[in-house]
Amino acid sequence: MNDPSRAGAARPGPRGRLLAYRQRCLVYLTGCLLFSGGAACFIHADLGTDPLDVFALGVLEHAPLTIGVVQALVALVCLAVWAAWNRRRPPLSPFVTFFLCGSLIDVLLAVDAAGHVPVPAAALMLVGVALCTYGSALIIMSGVGIRAMDLVAICMTHRWRWPFWTAKGSLELVLLVCGYFLGGPVGLGTVCFLVLVDTLIQPCMYLNARLFSLRNHGLDRPAPVPACSPDPA
Repeated sequence: MNDPSRAGAARPGPRGRLLAYRQRCLVYLTGCLLFSGGAACFIHADLGTDPLDVFALGVLEHAPLTIGVVQALVALVCLAVWAAWNRRRPPLSPFVTFFLCGSLIDVLLAVDAAGHVPVPAAALMLVGVALCTYGSALIIMSGVGIRAMDLVAICMTHRWRWPFWTAKGSLELVLLVCGYFLGGPVGLGTVCFLVLVDTLIQPCMYLNARLFSLRNHGLDRPAPVPACSPDPA
């Protein structure tokens, strides 16, 4: 016989679900703000771009496109891979994150240009590493608007039992190598982003779960569900 109290604990009511989703949205928005701040720091440090930008700038050497268009095309390819892998329609939320973070970066750069405070480039780069790492961890843990490349990395983690940092790092390494041979710029910041940001996202998620009891809606997969998609609940 089923215990009603246990069933109620396992399935929260509509109010509990709404509060949980609000918390996830708050985690997501905080992650977007931190990641955008980190990206702005990388831009100001001028020590090298992230692997995706290296690829985009390399493509621009051979095609009359823009960085935003190339990045959107990369996202479309990643979503197509995710959809084929999961046999379901791809989500549109990664594009919300794409435009939201892009807009936040523009705002942060405009604010900094209005009252610029000189900071050593190396310090800016390290701050950028910390913000991008923690912001990425929050976005993934929220399960809301996970970026397209991270969705593919999550699939690789679930299907091949790879650590997330290995899956994400391998994808960005491919972009970096392709971008380099296309003529994209590679610098110290590029290497730091690949080695530090991609490596430290998973430990940050672990610490968030241990210290703040945040559920990892993006990386955790419920046992009964075979698909490699983030938990929609």
